[in-house]
Amino acid sequence: MVEKLFEELAKFKEVEVIALGGSRAGENFDEKSDYDVYLYITSPIDDDVRRELLSNYCDYMEIGNHFWEYEDNCTLKNGVDIDILYRNLDDFSADVASVVEGCNARTGYTTCMWHNLLTCKIICDKNGRLQACKDRFNIPYPEKLRANIIDKNMKLLSSMLPSYDGQIEKAVKRNDLVSINHRTAAFFESYFDVLFALNRLTHPGEKRLVELCKKNCEVLPQDFEENICKIYHDLFTNSENVYDDLINIVAEIKKLVD
Repeated sequence: MVEKLFEELAKFKEVEVIALGGSRAGENFDEKSDYDVYLYITSPIDDDVRRELLSNYCDYMEIGNHFWEYEDNCTLKNGVDIDILYRNLDDFSADVASVVEGCNARTGYTTCMWHNLLTCKIICDKNGRLQACKDRFNIPYPEKLRANIIDKNMKLLSSMLPSYDGQIEKAVKRNDLVSINHRTAAFFESYFDVLFALNRLTHPGEKRLVELCKKNCEVLPQDFEENICKIYHDLFTNSENVYDDLINIVAEIKKLVD
């Protein structure tokens, strides 16, 4: 069914590339795994045209969601979810180039789109441009990028006035649980960005990070998993311990950076 849908999508003149991402692009998926589909288009496809096509394959459809990227979020007739994201290949390539070639670090998730590009499975590539993009960015991890990610995100973890540890300390003193949760989530965005950069690995996204780090990282902070479990255990039951938990986590990752 999904292969037939891809064939129908490829017929649109606006569709230049179809790529499959997420677990479905590799080997670690099962029959319930979602489909993450990327359509690189040269111009927009009318909502009603997409709805008409997708209704043949989907029992439920949300057409034109734009919370992150522009996408259609649907459930196939077999009960499996499918997300179809619409992108411009030139814009996407420029974004990846800003990171990989420009070595511009971001606040967490710096290399996610690079990872998305390198790991996606090409279904249709009418002009060979996505494969050319893959080849262009299939290079060793730039040392300047690595240094920039570590520098920027370590400063956000600790030692600067806007650093997350200081913000969390204030939130703990106020017993502001919402703020504690919000700033702790931001803390770990930068924390994992540093970890993947230290190991010269592209960032795989927000899911299963502890598991993936244990599997793929050559170097990890001492008591890596235990310390993360402790802070999340303390987050809403012993919030007065959260700041001390952070200090310990920062101290261990600093040892690796140093």
